[in-house]
Amino acid sequence: MSDSTKSEARPRRTSGRLTLRDVAEHVGVSQISVSRYFQDPTRLSEPLRERIARAVAELGYVPNLVAGGLASARSRVIGMVIPNISGPIFANTIQSFSDAVTAHGYQLLLASSYFSTDLEEHAVRGLLGWSPAALVLTSHFHSPGTEALIAQSQVPVIETWDFQPQRKPLQIGFSHQEAGRIAARHLIERGYQHIAFVQNSVAGDTSALERGDGYAATMREHGRKPIVFSPKEVSPTHAGREALLALLSARIPVDAIVFANDNLAFGALLAAPRVGIRVPQQCAIVGFGDYPLADMVMPSLTTVRPPAREMGELAAARIFALQGDDPPSIATLRRRQRPLSCEIVVRESS
Repeated sequence: MSDSTKSEARPRRTSGRLTLRDVAEHVGVSQISVSRYFQDPTRLSEPLRERIARAVAELGYVPNLVAGGLASARSRVIGMVIPNISGPIFANTIQSFSDAVTAHGYQLLLASSYFSTDLEEHAVRGLLGWSPAALVLTSHFHSPGTEALIAQSQVPVIETWDFQPQRKPLQIGFSHQEAGRIAARHLIERGYQHIAFVQNSVAGDTSALERGDGYAATMREHGRKPIVFSPKEVSPTHAGREALLALLSARIPVDAIVFANDNLAFGALLAAPRVGIRVPQQCAIVGFGDYPLADMVMPSLTTVRPPAREMGELAAARIFALQGDDPPSIATLRRRQRPLSCEIVVRESS
């Protein structure tokens, strides 16, 4: 074989990374169609989406999001900071939000602050470095540094799990004070007299403090004295047990307890039969969150259910509206803001 023949037979050297053009040629469509598949697949027909998906899988193609971000000054990623990724209370919000943004060709970057404003600030700074299409935060309790980043950022910012319409970020959430009021009203209407509120055992959960404020305000409105207990135990289940034993051994034992979250309430429910306390006969128990086990424990847990899935869906919808061809102004979206509602789910524990 001659040198020229060897040269012709030798494969062309490349960087080794497949390109959008490779996928387009494999499918037999334009590069624009493949680009739309990654940016907004809903604009393509289902048969075409399936063909491109098969090609992507067969070729092992991975889109270069960094290059795309540099070209458009905005990447196809969305940043989200959650106080506790491992906690079941935020799971439905994360999942519904992730499902929606993925279906529209975005990638979710998720970070956890574990109820620390300093860790949240670190996460926000890091996520903004990716020039995300949007940034989703939890609640309105931030460090001064995070507030400065929000004020200076050109990226749309949405705050979930809260509702503070006077703030600059778009609000998708509910009133935590109203959630506390709902729990207290339920127990008062059931005839319970000495009702206590147990704070979260995890430091930094300021939203739980607001639920406690709502409980206390409702108690005072009905001529009752608020009873607030702060556990020393860190583990939620151990803290729930600690609160139950302390409150029922007090000089005036309580006959109902509102817990800051379902994990605390589970701790109390699990401890009650071990120490001979009957729920709800001796003490009613109400939680917050409607965790997956709430209807499976014995007795099943009465709890306040937040609109967790709805918040994720609406946050995604706001982002898509802002990224559309004819986006509404932020001012217009602010005028449309309305608080979402929590609901009491009555079960055996009350």
